[in-house]
Amino acid sequence: MSRGLTAFAAIVAAFLIILAMAAAVDAQQLQHCAPRDEVVEHLADKYGETRQSMGLGSNNAVMEVFASAETRSWTITVTMTNGITSLVASGQAFEELAEVLPPKGEPL
Repeated sequence: MSRGLTAFAAIVAAFLIILAMAAAVDAQQLQHCAPRDEVVEHLADKYGETRQSMGLGSNNAVMEVFASAETRSWTITVTMTNGITSLVASGQAFEELAEVLPPKGEPL
């Protein structure tokens, strides 16, 4: 399970780099971008994915993780303030985790 967490951490790190680059580029010029409602509908219809988590970037871009428990596919999107959503990454073998930090002083 820690391999999955390490892989997810790498994906999140890659996302943060892409998010920083996307801030400098108009989202409409990026490939795989469309209005958010179209992207959400496509992810639901084609892959059975629903939103699992979200976060707000410093540039007010919204990062969302969509996934399907049935197909185990996942997609990370970024929606810019103009309402355009771009696909950042996608893959297979999604696992939902609810980990808590260990008490201070204990190893992770």
